[in-house]
Amino acid sequence: MQVEEKKRLLEQSLERVVEHVGDITRPTMARYYGRFPAAMEAFERLWPGNHAQLEGEMVERALYCLMYWFESPGEIEIMLGGSVLHHNDTLRVPPEWYAGLVDATIDVIQPELIDIQHGQRFGRDVIRNITFAANLGEVPSAAQ
Repeated sequence: MQVEEKKRLLEQSLERVVEHVGDITRPTMARYYGRFPAAMEAFERLWPGNHAQLEGEMVERALYCLMYWFESPGEIEIMLGGSVLHHNDTLRVPPEWYAGLVDATIDVIQPELIDIQHGQRFGRDVIRNITFAANLGEVPSAAQ
């Protein structure tokens, strides 16, 4: 599947997510905290009294990575490489928590990939590439 086709499928999927789910922040964070309950304390510690805003910004960042991965993998690789290190070293947010938020975001949009041609394969490609980057700070080629 070519880059433009992957990008088109992702855009269509995100449009369906908006139609069927609306704002994905709450379902994404529910999945995330279900997997990483200790992360809830970190969000409150990092933004006391208004961690909901931080949650929204982090889900938005995960979506950005997904939306622009096929178009500009180098940009996403650089962003994730620096951000994962900063979160781990400065904010005491382990890389698996960071990757877990990307995974939770993908889980929320994944059902909308099923109805489109090559949707399931597309979803697995995104998961492999983005979570690999978040965990290890390096990304396999976008052409894979």
